[in-house]
Amino acid sequence: MTNSMEHQYIQVAVEAALRAGKVILSIYEDPASDFQVEQKADHSPLTVADRKAHEAICACLADTPFPVLSEEGKHLPYTERRQWETLWIVDPLDGTKEFIKRNGEFTVNIALVHHAVPVMGVIYIPVKRELYFALEGEGAYKAASISLREENPWTWDELVAQAGRLPLWEGRDAYVVVASRSHLTPETEDFIEILRQRHGHVQLVSKGSSLKICLVAEGKADIYPRFAPTMEWDTAAGHAIARAAGCEVWHTDFSSPLVYNKEDLHNPWFIVAGCGDKVRE
Repeated sequence: MTNSMEHQYIQVAVEAALRAGKVILSIYEDPASDFQVEQKADHSPLTVADRKAHEAICACLADTPFPVLSEEGKHLPYTERRQWETLWIVDPLDGTKEFIKRNGEFTVNIALVHHAVPVMGVIYIPVKRELYFALEGEGAYKAASISLREENPWTWDELVAQAGRLPLWEGRDAYVVVASRSHLTPETEDFIEILRQRHGHVQLVSKGSSLKICLVAEGKADIYPRFAPTMEWDTAAGHAIARAAGCEVWHTDFSSPLVYNKEDLHNPWFIVAGCGDKVRE
């Protein structure tokens, strides 16, 4: 895949994320809007915004030669998916619970996965109009004040010109861990205790959706341990951004990174950290 083709595909992914963001905000910001909350089989919530964002993204990505694996789409059997060397992995509205709470901490996640590795990622925060995007070999970036342009869609060069390259943040007194303050699993608490023994003062920060991975990629946090269930579409875009920023999403024993388009779409427990920040028990 040439650079021009890669730029073309990430421009399509950004356009898809921005269109989904516009749809989501039209529902989110309407005081008369009915979110039409349903419960999926796994008891997680589903809203009309999830469905409409999925439709908007798939309409854009249909112009590319790659199949789409979306949280809200039909999940084909592995016997068919295993033939896909390259595919889009999409979460049209990551953080539906945050969307329902109206706290703004929800995102649109789009990743391009090649041979099980996320090589391109886009994460858009509709409420803040902030965009994280990354391309393997060309780096990871964060741009502000990004919204849909109907007449002249954003180009790669325009996005990079408006963005800062990750990591952006330098200089902290504390070792920063991304973790829930109120719902720490015993495994997470044990892991944080190991970090305290190693680093002394540990500061916990909390964010919704895939923003937790972005905090590490951005350099605002040192590590994100996840000892709780997630799916591939929860992490693929963030994983691409983390990789391009010099971090990695590891299995908890740091033996290898997560891989994608598996037969079982559940992720194992994982740890997001810089390549030089391995913590072994």
